[in-house]
Amino acid sequence: MSAPPSHPRITAVSPLAAVAGGVVTIRGPGIGVVAESSAGVRIGGLVARVVYADRNSIACLVPNGLEGGAAAIRLETAPGETAFVEIGVPVATGVHQVDSPAFGDDGTLYLTYSGARGDQSPVSIFRLGQDGFCEPFVVGIMNPTSLAWAPSGRLFVSSRFDGAVFAIDGEGQMEQVAKDLGVSCGLAFSPEGTLYVGDRSGTIFKVSLSGEVSSFATLPPSVAAFHLAMAPTGSLFVTAPTLSTRDGVHRVDPDGRVTTVTRRFGRPQGLAFDMHGTLHVAEALAGASGLHRVREDGATELVVTAPGLVGVAFDRSGAAVLVSDDTAYRFGKLPSSG
Repeated sequence: MSAPPSHPRITAVSPLAAVAGGVVTIRGPGIGVVAESSAGVRIGGLVARVVYADRNSIACLVPNGLEGGAAAIRLETAPGETAFVEIGVPVATGVHQVDSPAFGDDGTLYLTYSGARGDQSPVSIFRLGQDGFCEPFVVGIMNPTSLAWAPSGRLFVSSRFDGAVFAIDGEGQMEQVAKDLGVSCGLAFSPEGTLYVGDRSGTIFKVSLSGEVSSFATLPPSVAAFHLAMAPTGSLFVTAPTLSTRDGVHRVDPDGRVTTVTRRFGRPQGLAFDMHGTLHVAEALAGASGLHRVREDGATELVVTAPGLVGVAFDRSGAAVLVSDDTAYRFGKLPSSG
C-alpha cells in the first residue's frame, strides 16, 4: 500500500449548504486516513461527528449551535486547509409540518401550523416580517396545510381536515372558496387563476374562477400529502410520497396528461421553482434528506443537506426558506456546485 500524501488537501465539499443534522461530505487525497478514529473535523469551530471515512473522503454531521452564514471546515488530517459550507439561519421555530411556506411580494413569509389531524391549534397561519418579527395572522382553520398565492394577489390555504380551501384577505380574515376536496393538501395556481388542489387520496382537483370543482388528474394515493408547484411553462409538478424508497416527481400537462420526470427520490415532499424557473424538491428519506435541484433532463443535484425537510419557498431575490418538522431556515441564496 502506498503511503498517504505528505500534504493532504481538501478538494471538494458536498453539498455546499446545510443545516444542523445534515450530512456533509469532504473529499481530498489522504484526508480520511485517521478521521474514523478521531474527532478530527470541526465546522465553524465546533466538533462534527464523523459518520463515515475512507482514505480520500469524510462524511460528518453538521453540529448544532452554528450561526448562519459561511462556516469554516477544518481537518486535523489536513493542517492549513480550509473549506466552507453555508449554514441556514433559523428564522422560526415551533412550526409544525409546514407543507408549503409562501413569500408575499414584500418579502413577508407565511407559515402554517398544521398540527396532528383533528387538532385545533391556537394559530393557523403565522407571518414573519423581514425584520424577523413573527406574529399570528390567521386563526380558526383546522389542520391548515398548503399555501399558495393567486394571480389576483390573495393568499389561499388548504385544510386537510375539512377538505376545503380558504381565501385569506390582508387582515387575516378567511372565506371558504371550495369544499369536498378529499384530504386536500397541495395548492397551485395557473397564470389564468385556475386553482389546483392535491387530494392525498389520489386526485388532483381543478377549481375554476367561478368555484366549480372537477377532477383534473389521478395519481396513486400518498401516505403523507400531495405537494404541487406550477412551472413557468404552465405545467403542474407534483410529488406524492408513498411507502416506496423511490418515488417520482410527476408533471401534469394542461390537458391532464401525467408523465414522470424522475424517480430518484425517497419520500419527496414540498417543491418550488426558483426565480430562474429551476425546480427544487425537498426529500425527507433518512440518509438522503435535503433539498435537490431537478434539471430538465431529470438529473438531480443535492444543494442543501438537512434532516426531515417538508417545505421550500423562494422569494423574488432568490433567497430560499426550507422548513423541517419544526423549524424554518433561511438562505440568502443557494450556492451552485463547482
